[in-house]
Amino acid sequence: MSRATAQSCIDVLDRGDIPVLDITGGAPEMNPQFRWLVEQARRLGRHVIDRCNLTILLAPHYEDLPEFLARHKVEIVASLPCYSAANTDRQRGDGVFEKSIAALRRLNDVGYGKPETGLNLTLVYNPIGPSLPPAQEGLEADYRRELSARYGIVFTSLFTITNMPISRFLDDLVQSGKYRQYMETLIAAFNPTTATGVMCRTMLSVGWDGRLYDCDFNQMLDLELAAPLPRHIRDFDKQAISDRGIVTGPHCYGCTAGSGSGCQGAIVP
Repeated sequence: MSRATAQSCIDVLDRGDIPVLDITGGAPEMNPQFRWLVEQARRLGRHVIDRCNLTILLAPHYEDLPEFLARHKVEIVASLPCYSAANTDRQRGDGVFEKSIAALRRLNDVGYGKPETGLNLTLVYNPIGPSLPPAQEGLEADYRRELSARYGIVFTSLFTITNMPISRFLDDLVQSGKYRQYMETLIAAFNPTTATGVMCRTMLSVGWDGRLYDCDFNQMLDLELAAPLPRHIRDFDKQAISDRGIVTGPHCYGCTAGSGSGCQGAIVP
């Protein structure tokens, strides 16, 4: 994302009442605009979320990130597929769990995950294979118990997120011959009550080049906002976008299956 596109995002925040800037990507902290975006959004009094992959906190030249994020009261949402090394490394790669634990300890050291600091640290679970996640509340209790007992780590909350049949996971499903089975699982578990809380109803996804999407998943599929809606953040029109129809596809069953799934975890108990 260029400074010009980042500036357009800040301009939208400045003239509107949008309360949250949620920054994501493979490792959004590596973008040269990341710290500027955080500083500008916080100057405007907006809540900022960093979707962090944890291991970036240990990379050269990024060692001061925990202090920077804490200083600006940034909420951290970080993926940790399991509280066991074997399961995490199976999904994310060898050695990722050990690095993630080290990064979580760094975050705890600056106050993240501790109720008295107000620095929220949310972990994210998603299933390893083609299945729905378990109940969020029960799994959060398991994470809290195991991470505390094994590693002395504390956190604020846990989100469970369903694997979307797109991108790399879609390729894995097709190659293993499990795509049809997984789609049937999602469709059979369709829960209409989740539709009131799906993330595309209250968010707008801005791509690196400023193009607009209903959600991150549509962005990954290159499904832009429906015409004739604004297609770029510089053309933002809050009224038009607030009243828009959502572009949908088969992947949307992932957000509406079981307890539902979105950027804030399960939608219904």
